[in-house]
Amino acid sequence: MRLLHTSDWHLGQTLRDFDRSYEHQCFLDWLLATLDAEQTDVLLIAGDVFDNPNPSAASQKQFYRFLQQARQRRPQLDIVVIAGNHDSPGRMEAPVPLLQALGIVVVGQVARNAAGAIDLERLVLPLHDRHGAIAAWCLAVPFLRSGDVPRLETADPYQDGVALLYRQVLALALCKRQPGQAIVAMGHCHMHGGEVSAESERPIVIGGSEALSASVFGAEVAYAALGHLHLAQVVGGHPHLRYCGSPLPMSFAEIGYPHQVLRVDLAGEAVAEIVAIPVPRAVDLLRVPGRHGTVDAVLASLRALDLPALPEPARPYLEVRVLQERPEPGLRARVEAALEGKPVRLARIDLQQVSDGSARSMPLSLDELERLKPADIFARLYQKKFASAASPELLSAFAELAVAAADGGGA
Repeated sequence: MRLLHTSDWHLGQTLRDFDRSYEHQCFLDWLLATLDAEQTDVLLIAGDVFDNPNPSAASQKQFYRFLQQARQRRPQLDIVVIAGNHDSPGRMEAPVPLLQALGIVVVGQVARNAAGAIDLERLVLPLHDRHGAIAAWCLAVPFLRSGDVPRLETADPYQDGVALLYRQVLALALCKRQPGQAIVAMGHCHMHGGEVSAESERPIVIGGSEALSASVFGAEVAYAALGHLHLAQVVGGHPHLRYCGSPLPMSFAEIGYPHQVLRVDLAGEAVAEIVAIPVPRAVDLLRVPGRHGTVDAVLASLRALDLPALPEPARPYLEVRVLQERPEPGLRARVEAALEGKPVRLARIDLQQVSDGSARSMPLSLDELERLKPADIFARLYQKKFASAASPELLSAFAELAVAAADGGGA
């Protein structure tokens, strides 16, 4: 059986107010072709399909058109989608009755029955090979909020609850599987030791726990398809626990990331091979210069830019990096003048100020203010009002409130 693991599409995302639907469509078209070229049996989408809980009609249309085209091109293809922390669980599950008719499973949230017990059956799914036989079982666990996990009275009820939930779904899967069938887990979470892109990944802090231990996945799990971290990486030295990473850079901090999807071949109950398939970059992100330079040197570099003529949606985004000795009120106008007629989109001017021979960060610019997350603003305001840092417990409580507010008040 062959799986393709992808995550963190963030459909609808903008980069400094530039629409990125062209880039996303290029990726989706490439993914359709790759599903065919790789003779894929199962597509796993590990969360953060959309960039926010209230995606635009255009980004939703883009997503559902892709699902329809994927099933049309490969009628036997199993598709499993879990919600991430950027997704609305309810919105993700709204079209489930229609998607089920296409053989597509979307798990947006952990459901409970009238007695309050978790419906584990919804989280354990059969995966079929190209002949229609069950070749594996999938633990399709979406992003977990504190109300989604079993309620425990322990020192860390969230992390312990997550571990218990995975043990419960694994036990159910083991009851269902026949000899030769693999166990595949899905999750959208921050695993301990994972490398974060600070500019574009929302921290997950619930109950004081920011990162989960790799031990939440039992030894019987052949492969864990993870989402949330945008840098493709192995978790804790375990080759079968993987973040595939985002398919395109979500910020300038991700310029050097190896954007990819992962092809996972199963042989019976084990993984036979894991292969990274690079995703072509439809639009470049440029930093000029590579390191912050003086105004005159930067302007000279901009004038010297020699770029190919491209249509507007395909033109590269540009971050200009300037080292200032004094304020330059007209800097943006001078930068725009140096770029006049060049096929590039100015996304950001990153400023650093020189003082007493050493570089230090300037007061926050409008661009930097725009990048601040609610938790950053809360921490700054608390520090200013009380002249001390907010406690981890208070920051954790604020993070939970922020996530609930982003989801429209849901748990």
